[in-house]
Formats: sequence, structure tokens, C-alpha cells
Amino acid sequence: MNALTPAPAVLLDTLPTHSGLHWGVATLNAPAALNALSPAMVETLATQLARWAVDPGVAGVLLQASGDKAFCAGGDIRQIYQEIGGDNHRQPNAAVQSFFSSQYALDYAIHTYPKPLLCWGHGIVMGGGLGLMAGASHRVVTPGSRLAMPEIGIGLYPDVGGSWFLRRMPGRVGLFLALTGAPLNAADALFCGLADHALPHADKAAVLQAMAGGPWTRDAPHNRASLSRLLGQQAAAAVPTSPVRAHFDQIQQLMAGEDLQDIDTRLRALQTDDSWLANAAATYAQGCPTSAALAHALWQRCLHLSLADVFRLEYTVSLGCCAHPNFGEGVRALLVDKDRKPRWSPARLAEVTPAWLQAHFEPRHAGAHPLASLV
Repeated sequence: MNALTPAPAVLLDTLPTHSGLHWGVATLNAPAALNALSPAMVETLATQLARWAVDPGVAGVLLQASGDKAFCAGGDIRQIYQEIGGDNHRQPNAAVQSFFSSQYALDYAIHTYPKPLLCWGHGIVMGGGLGLMAGASHRVVTPGSRLAMPEIGIGLYPDVGGSWFLRRMPGRVGLFLALTGAPLNAADALFCGLADHALPHADKAAVLQAMAGGPWTRDAPHNRASLSRLLGQQAAAAVPTSPVRAHFDQIQQLMAGEDLQDIDTRLRALQTDDSWLANAAATYAQGCPTSAALAHALWQRCLHLSLADVFRLEYTVSLGCCAHPNFGEGVRALLVDKDRKPRWSPARLAEVTPAWLQAHFEPRHAGAHPLASLV
């Protein structure tokens, strides 16, 4: 590779082990963009994960990222914004449909991967990055990890399987996170079930060295158990206290009931000296009312759906968001004009009608569902 050739956005390598098997290593390699997922990155990951899944010489997969700032800050929403015509929204085209279907298929493949898959989630892990991490069999956070599903601020909703994993958090914490985009630290991630181990980022090389000497076989359940033991034997990181755990009872009270308008009233009336809670309530108040309504509707609809059905439903709703004005407006305000003054339509939750909400759930694909093969 010469100096004029750009480095691949995903680096592919292997980690040899003393057992004679090796680990596949995929490294997100767009640190300047906080490793935001592009369609090319999704395609590369999906293709290589499928190959490693059937390679008898591969014991498992390590998914990591270049740079110290972010594992992955989300999907490349600026590209989607351009594809849907910016804030002059139009019906989602083939490129947009392909992006969502390919990304969700990749996330599903990680959730159902037949071999152990270790995700090292250091730094920013948001949106599409959390979609990659949530389904991994072994998830590591560090004291520098910062996780969030901040879609309410861009007129979207917590997709990439968020409708599945947020619903499975303790109590009604997942609904609170969906509505407020509140950030999580490493202790929060452990409490909410988004991580399995908190390790010092400085110890990563030692972890890889231990993996190189691990007792790997061709038996996937054995390897999953061995990896769990290996990670459990590492020195745990000292992590800050968990705001989610500390405020769990208050979060339950704020999110109580089945009427979103009641929740809205409580969030807007919240008086607190705690900066984490105050910022969460402020983010909700400034967020997109349609996004709040969508997140709440998905919370109610997805409880008994299979993981595959959740991804199929999210695909439909994501295209619905692209066909309506708020997603384009949210990206404009955050990333294009950067005025941080989105003009939501409707501007208030009380103005989000059932018909407006249901329009986001209408299918926008011809023929079989693009994710029909997920089982």
C-alpha cells in the first residue's frame, strides 16, 4: 500500500494460538470518523464473519477498533441524509434500503454467531456501534467506555436491535434510555446487561496474549466457556459508580404506566440536583416528539416478538423515518448546519396523532421482506 492508497476501513487479521487454531480479528479503522459504520464497512464485516463462522481453523472472533476515542459512534447518518435528499425528504431509495437491511442482517448475525465473538468496546459506543456490541457473546467495556442510544436527538429511534435489548434491561430502564439518550458508563453497561466484563484498556495486550495461549478446540461451547474463564481471570477495572443503579427507583417512577403523555409530564416536571438525571430530562425535552412516540410504541409492541421479527419491524420503521421529515431535520441541525436547533414536525407530543405514528409502520418494500431469511 503506497502513501496515496487509503487504508481499508476494516482491517482483517488473525491471532495465532498455541492450540493450532486462530482467532479472526476485525478492526474498525476509521478513527477520524469515530469508526462510524459505512455501507462498505458493513459489507466487509458481514462477508468476513460468514467466512470465519464456517472455517474449522477459527476458534472465535475479536471485534475491535482503531484509535482510543471510539469503538464506533454509530452508522454513517450523513450518507443516509444525502441519499434521502437532505431535509427535502423523499421516499427511501435502494441505497437506503440496502444500508438498513445489510446493517440489521449483520447485527442479527452477531447475535446468533455460532462461535465466541469478543467485542472490545472502548471509548464511544453509540447507536450502530451498540448494535455491533450488544449481540456479541463476550462484551468488554473499559473505564473509558461511554455508551448511548441518542437517536431521539436526530429524529430517529433506538434501532439496530435496540427495541430488543432495551426491552430486556432491568425494570423500565430501557424505556428511559430510549427517551432520554442518557449516556452509560462501564458500571451502567454491566448493570444493564450490555457488557460482561470491565477491564482496563491498558491491559488489552495482556488479554490478547492470554488468548494466544488459550485452550481452544473446535467445540464452540467449550471455547465460549474458556473465553469467559479467561476474561474473568483478568484484573477487573476500577469503574465509577452507576448512575442507572443509583437512580433505579426514580427511573421506575418516571417511566411508570402505559401512557406516554404521563411520562412526558413527569420528565418535564423533574426537579433534581443530579446532573446526569437533569441532562437526561433536558435531552428528552429538546428531542423529537415523534421519536419519543416511536420508541414508546416499539417498547409496547416488541415484548413478545422474536429477535428476527424485531429487526424486520425496525427495518420498516427506519424507512418510515426516512420518508418523514424529522430524521432529515435532525441530521441537518446536528451535522450539516450544526445550529442544534431542529424544527420538529409535529413540535409537541400532544400533536403526534395515531395516524402520523402508524404511517411510520407502513411497509415500504415490494415483494418479500428484505430480512425474510432471518429465523
